[in-house]
Amino acid sequence: MRNKTIAALLCFFLGGVGIHKFYLGQNLLGILYILFCWTLIPSLIAFVEFFLLIFMPDDEFNMKFNKTKSGGAISAKDATSALADLKKLYDSGVITAEEYEEKRQKLLKSF
Repeated sequence: MRNKTIAALLCFFLGGVGIHKFYLGQNLLGILYILFCWTLIPSLIAFVEFFLLIFMPDDEFNMKFNKTKSGGAISAKDATSALADLKKLYDSGVITAEEYEEKRQKLLKSF
């Protein structure tokens, strides 16, 4: 799992040669940074990217670079388990049909 702080530090200190791009899994961009490092353009871009990484929310960073869903997103296994538990509550009469349908829709949307 990639760390935002490490990515930002790599970007600041070694961004001119694209090391942060390799760390973030963007190998093609990393190679382009290496090929054009003599122009200093990658250094300027890395300087801007440094600030973008620092101010990027953790959820957005994880969604973009760690391929995880943000917010209340849940896995398929968790959703299936939650739906089964919800159905048991409905069958036992603890919740009404309206509550069951509302909670079921929320679970399906979060997946």
